[in-house]
Amino acid sequence: MDIYIFIQLLIVSIAATSAMTLFSYAASASFRELYKEPVLLTFMLTKLNIEVQPKTKVVLAWLLHYFIGLLFVLGYYYLWINNILPVSFLSGFLLGFVCGIIGIIGWMIMFKLSNHQPEIDFKGYYFQLLLAHIVFGLVATLVYHLSLTILILVKAYVTV
Repeated sequence: MDIYIFIQLLIVSIAATSAMTLFSYAASASFRELYKEPVLLTFMLTKLNIEVQPKTKVVLAWLLHYFIGLLFVLGYYYLWINNILPVSFLSGFLLGFVCGIIGIIGWMIMFKLSNHQPEIDFKGYYFQLLLAHIVFGLVATLVYHLSLTILILVKAYVTV
């Protein structure tokens, strides 16, 4: 993987994670529930007795959220580059759905391991999380597809 592809995937993951997060924040506001992954991650870090300043904990939670998004995009890239799945609307939907299931299982495990049971509607949170990951998958696919043309042009005209 060269620097151009890494930057491309970083942009894709930032766009997709941001879209997913905006969806979660909108759902949180609409249903008046705590569906904000970075906020829940901050609480999780607190329950795990991570000894850092509160502001640092918030930054760590956001960085962790975006890092996980990057890991998902790297998985998507592997599937796309090896022609296991096409870069398409349907594959973006399916990848988002699968990542949503992985996300739900991950949150269930984190809540169990940390003994953190926030006062939230868990069924609603998990359903919203599934939809948010579908948004993630669709946006990741769209931005990746659009960035392919830009990447070709950059490689042709820019040297590092």
